[in-house]
Amino acid sequence: MSTLLYSLGRWSFRHAWRVLIGWLLVVGLAGGGAVLLGQGTDNSFSIPGTEAQEGLEQLSRTFPQASGTSAQFIVVAAEGDRVDEEPYSGAIADAIAALEDIDGVLAVTDPFDEMVSGLVTEDASAAIVRLQFDGQATDVPAAAKTALEDEVAVLEDALPEGSQAALGGDLFSTSVPGVTITEVVGLIIALLVLIVTFRSFVVAGLPLLTALIGVALSMALIFFATVFAPISSTTPLLALMLGLAVGIDYALFIVARHQDQVRAGVDPEESVARATGTAGSAVVFAGITVLIALVGLSFANIPFLTTMGIAAAVAVAIAVAVAITLTPAMLGFIGSRVRGRMPQAPKAGGGRAAPASAPRENRWVRTVTRHPLVTTLAVVIGLGVVAIPSGSLALALPNAGVLPESSQARVNYDLTAEEFGPGFNGPLVMTGTIVTSTDPLGLMEDLAAEIERVPGVEEIALATPNETADTGIIQIIPETAPDSPETAQLVRDLRAEAERISDEYGIDLVVTGFTAVGIDISDRLGEALIPFGVFVVGLSFLLLMIVFRSIAVPLTAALGYLLSVAAAFGVVAAVFEWGWFADLLHVARVGPVISFMPIVLMGVLFGLAMDYQVFLVTRMREDFVHARRDGRTARRIAVDAVRSGFTASARVVTAAALIMFGVFAAFVPEGDSSIKPIALGLAVGIAVDAFLVRMTLIPALMALLGDKAWWMPRWLERTLPVLDVEGDAVRRELELADWPEPGSTAAVVGEGVAVRDDERTVFSGATFRVEPAGTLLVSGADAAACRVFLLTLAGRIPPSEGLLKVGGHLLPGRAAWVRAHVGVALLGGSDAPLAELRAALAGSPRTVVVDGLDALFEPGLRDQAAALLRDAGDVTLVASARREAPALALLSDARRRDVAGLTLAADPPSAAPPAAAAPASPFPTTSTEVIA
Repeated sequence: MSTLLYSLGRWSFRHAWRVLIGWLLVVGLAGGGAVLLGQGTDNSFSIPGTEAQEGLEQLSRTFPQASGTSAQFIVVAAEGDRVDEEPYSGAIADAIAALEDIDGVLAVTDPFDEMVSGLVTEDASAAIVRLQFDGQATDVPAAAKTALEDEVAVLEDALPEGSQAALGGDLFSTSVPGVTITEVVGLIIALLVLIVTFRSFVVAGLPLLTALIGVALSMALIFFATVFAPISSTTPLLALMLGLAVGIDYALFIVARHQDQVRAGVDPEESVARATGTAGSAVVFAGITVLIALVGLSFANIPFLTTMGIAAAVAVAIAVAVAITLTPAMLGFIGSRVRGRMPQAPKAGGGRAAPASAPRENRWVRTVTRHPLVTTLAVVIGLGVVAIPSGSLALALPNAGVLPESSQARVNYDLTAEEFGPGFNGPLVMTGTIVTSTDPLGLMEDLAAEIERVPGVEEIALATPNETADTGIIQIIPETAPDSPETAQLVRDLRAEAERISDEYGIDLVVTGFTAVGIDISDRLGEALIPFGVFVVGLSFLLLMIVFRSIAVPLTAALGYLLSVAAAFGVVAAVFEWGWFADLLHVARVGPVISFMPIVLMGVLFGLAMDYQVFLVTRMREDFVHARRDGRTARRIAVDAVRSGFTASARVVTAAALIMFGVFAAFVPEGDSSIKPIALGLAVGIAVDAFLVRMTLIPALMALLGDKAWWMPRWLERTLPVLDVEGDAVRRELELADWPEPGSTAAVVGEGVAVRDDERTVFSGATFRVEPAGTLLVSGADAAACRVFLLTLAGRIPPSEGLLKVGGHLLPGRAAWVRAHVGVALLGGSDAPLAELRAALAGSPRTVVVDGLDALFEPGLRDQAAALLRDAGDVTLVASARREAPALALLSDARRRDVAGLTLAADPPSAAPPAAAAPASPFPTTSTEVIA
């Protein structure tokens, strides 16, 4: 990965205009598709497989008048007036007559109709007019909504002074979130942090520019995707928030590494390649963790949430792609100007300061590691206290009650709650098939009487069969608001009552309606939270264990993540449930937060927390591994590595965390009611995780553990795959750029190459060299070892130790290039060895490895094989054979001169004599020898 990114960074630097124009073309095409074909967002929430959703689907088939979305307007008379008298009654009647002509309106309920009850207060101070539409809220055309708003405005003008008329209901219960001017504050904060970090206006603007290009593309793709699937209006805003934050941060990591290298004297082009290969590798790893967490939102099995996670994942994936391609290209435009103003170090004795050569040890980490136990206890106890309010965190889908107080739907919601009771804003519906009843009207009355006795039911607003008398509907007004925990409990009680009614009356009733759907979604999300948490924490533990080859580091990282999540939940609960600082943050109404806040926050924060963990702790491990003893104890070395690693990476991590915090916090004051708690939770979570957990708690714990922080059982270390997160392959390649000698022309060269598995050493100590167009003949007692050796040279098997270059490319880092340029023919056991050889030579590869030349020794095949090898021209050949003499004869006929030989000794059993005692061979076991 790192070597591929190294090459990609260099290519992007050299072809900056191509990369920039390519990205702009992609953005333009996606934007054009979104504008021309986009269908708009969808605010309807559904959850297949739940009782409420099944009930709505049943009503849409048998009772469509009651299944569609609804709206209502309330009229409140001036003090001392009555709505059932003129001029109120006449104005309401005129409005009803006009509303019935609006396209899509199925029915308008007149509150003064003799057959209707419950829509006028006892003192006639207020009345509600209800409208039923055909289909869900997204099916109602915009023209119908506008006409409805206009008619209510006309009604309000016709009413006496002091009266009120407000429009609301399910149709208007959610708002379409948008970007406001306050979100720009986040970008300003990011720009200021970048200016301080890079000490250059030009360099500071680069991460912002690349992030905006990535966000523009992700937004265009999301709106274009509405052609194929419904997407909620919250989805683009979440993707925008995440895309901006990670886009800026990922570019920051690469640019900061590049600037440091250029200031140290590295050529800009080489520096960009190195920065992309090293910091870019960490960016890719960090992006993958965020992607996995976001895609993991599908754990809840809720379509709109799955779509939200995928859309946000697309935004993050684009941010990663932009960071590793467009960022190097933009650095190509800047060139050496990336240095900015060099930081100055104070000069002893006064006078002008000199440029700082190496960062001084960070005072914060020195203090933390001097008092690790006190620091650990302080952080854990402090975050535990902050997390206390999370116990009262309630979840619900958004309704009109969380809209701004200035909106008509919010005014309608508040007036309805005040005049009719809070439950009137969230009626429940029970429905069932009554086709077997001989007295449907009487049955519905009996069922209504049964339901009315359930605690928490305020009244039964309606109990009636449909026109064909095969489906009954009971509309229930709860005593409490639609998003209160008591209403959720009422839904559960009604479902329990439905089981008893089924046994007594033989009628299967289901509880449904907009409020019940929201409660079912909240319950489903609550059930998914623990499995999702186990998935996220388990994944973080596994990934970090692979990266850091340690048990303690991932364990402390996972525990720190849980502390960050708990603290974020605590702050959100304190603001939205307890009302702390609610006015300051412009919280429209204190109460439950949107249902998917916890799972989204956990997923996003997981990926971002792993970013900081990787960037901080990788440098600590690097310093620990390369530290010399110099008389120091292992514990002393470990603590010093924590300090030096922290000092080297704290500046960039601090800047990244401040940018993340600024972007997320900017969505809080004027943000949409749905996104506001998510943004607040992410802002708090980032601040807590970066500054208290990663930069305080983790160094303290690692100081307590000392060298034990890097312990892992050998068997486990051998089992786990290797992830090159910080570009070790690039560093190794740069260190060995002049091996075996500057300007080497060797086609294949190896020194001390070995391959081992869990049980044995397949071969070891192999040293060899083959010049271009040369030949290496490999032999040995173990045919399998010979095949493994050839596959190692072909980039198919990584060497366990030693140095190996093929075509000037170092393995295993450049395995992808080697696989593409080395042909492989495995002739042993093949039914058509000649065809295998012909396929390996096809495409004019630079090098070909052939295992089992013995398969070509038959007279009919030998001549054809020699001709194929002869026609291959200057290809470098590495082949194995058990019989050396026939192999040399074949190679001679193929005009292969200067054949070098290498004998691989088999790994002997413990009771066998050592490899040196094997029968004599014309080839050495550790180095090549020209034999023909």
